[in-house]
Amino acid sequence: MNRTLWIPIAVALAFTTSPREADACGGTFCDAGPTSMPVDQTGENILFAMGGDYTEAHIQIQYDPNTTAATFAWVVPMQSVPEFSVGSQALFTSMLAGTVPAYGFAYQFDSCGDPGMTSPSTTAASSAGDPGDTGSDSDPTGPGPEIVLEQTVGAFDITVLQGGTAQEVMTWLGDNGYEQDPDAEPILAEYLAENYLFAAFKLTQGAETAEIHPITLRFDHDEACVPLRLTRIAAQDDMEVRTFFLASDRVVPQNYKHVLVNPLKLDWPSLAANYKSVITLAVDAFGADGKAFVTEYAGPADVAIMPGIHDPSWSSAVFAGLPPVEVIDTLMAQGLVFCDEFSQPKCTYVHALIEGLLTTHLPAPDGVAADEFYACLSCYEDMIDVATWAEGAAFAAAMQERIVAPGLHARGLLDEFPTLTRMYTTISPAEMTEDPFFWANPALPDVDLRSAIATRRVLCNGDAVWTLPDGKEVYVPNDGAWPGFGEEMPYEEEISEIPENGSPIMIIDNRATITGQLDAYNCALGWPANECGGAGTGGLGTGADSSGESGDSTGQDDDTAGCGCASDRSTTGAFALVGIALLRRRKRR
Repeated sequence: MNRTLWIPIAVALAFTTSPREADACGGTFCDAGPTSMPVDQTGENILFAMGGDYTEAHIQIQYDPNTTAATFAWVVPMQSVPEFSVGSQALFTSMLAGTVPAYGFAYQFDSCGDPGMTSPSTTAASSAGDPGDTGSDSDPTGPGPEIVLEQTVGAFDITVLQGGTAQEVMTWLGDNGYEQDPDAEPILAEYLAENYLFAAFKLTQGAETAEIHPITLRFDHDEACVPLRLTRIAAQDDMEVRTFFLASDRVVPQNYKHVLVNPLKLDWPSLAANYKSVITLAVDAFGADGKAFVTEYAGPADVAIMPGIHDPSWSSAVFAGLPPVEVIDTLMAQGLVFCDEFSQPKCTYVHALIEGLLTTHLPAPDGVAADEFYACLSCYEDMIDVATWAEGAAFAAAMQERIVAPGLHARGLLDEFPTLTRMYTTISPAEMTEDPFFWANPALPDVDLRSAIATRRVLCNGDAVWTLPDGKEVYVPNDGAWPGFGEEMPYEEEISEIPENGSPIMIIDNRATITGQLDAYNCALGWPANECGGAGTGGLGTGADSSGESGDSTGQDDDTAGCGCASDRSTTGAFALVGIALLRRRKRR
């Protein structure tokens, strides 16, 4: 009998190389200092679209829910001034859902000659959780940083600074409401010495945190870099980092190592609940030295094409001149909102930004709950703030900029690029001395861990034999807890560097060591019996033949029954990174 239990979990894999010399790239820091960081340093995801002659960085911003709009701000070092635009939250949601790996198992029970045998009950296991005037009075011609761009993009006011000393940049940021950690100054000095600029972001006056959206930076060069150096001033140990790449081929890091994790170290009965700790120990192993990635997914990009990214029925133009009482019905007709005054909650927002736009442009009257108001606009028609609605022109413009255009662009990216790569690692502040760069390698195979399912075969004596997806067998007495295998068992199966083209360059290969230790473990328990001179603890039960393979005394095949559950752990694997910097690599002479 087969009973399947599985759970999506944030896994990953990645690569690096040394043939090229990688420049340093930026990081970010936020206002309010390290003790009250309003930007969640464990909740950012970054997508790179690598178009050959350009690179787009899409930054998903997550924040402390206790953050106020007045204190939300962040800074991004970068080598050149990009084109800024609003990103798509739905794109991140779809990529996370479409590529999340699944670790689980299927039960299989040996037939032991008892036709009335019933299989033990199985409880589905699950784990939770896996989407401009700045008011500056600086003088661009005087000492200190020069303001080279001021722009409002969606809910953000953006100021780009160039030049000055680290102290002068710190002073400007402080004068404009960015409280900084003193440890940032020497790191700022490094970036300034490398001719970096800084983009400072704040929510526009009157904007609420519910309006926070991803931001896109488009550069006219073809290299992507995840900034870590400046991030370390607010990072925690074993900070999770996840990156996505849309490109013509699978993407790998240039200057970080690639780690293939030893699957024996994962706790399969608990659905790999120890995954993060296994990844941490694998990327911290000798040879990887805390600067390495694993790959969660690399394959067709169409796995991320899901409803909600963009729909042809979305139209912002119809809201210009629309009576406010008709707004919700029109949004419902476009599939962006569903309201029913008899449900709880009364309104469901299909797009993450719709509620924020309604709150800004069609606010609920004083004393009326927003859910009640939007579920029945006609009930409160006489109380609607017609002046704030202003015939819908501002709402229409904001909807076009923040929902329609980003969604259309996101869908276009998924249609343009054939390959999506998803990578993951953990890294501590002391290891954030080098920024990882990435490139595409057309010679590499796909990676798909979305269905990493083992077989949990229960023998007639109550012991179990697990067969992992890669074919390794593990004997578990009494079908008990997953074995620890001892401290000598490596967490990393392989560590390699990966060039821009061609096969990985092996640095550490532990496959023979792992196989030898596993064989010794199994053989000490008498498995397999024909190779280890007896059954040992794993004695053959009724219905098993001398080879240890199950026999069928009833003449019937094993029954199969489906049973399982799933849980997307992608949000718990959210990575601690704010901002992005991209720049050209230095060529060897």
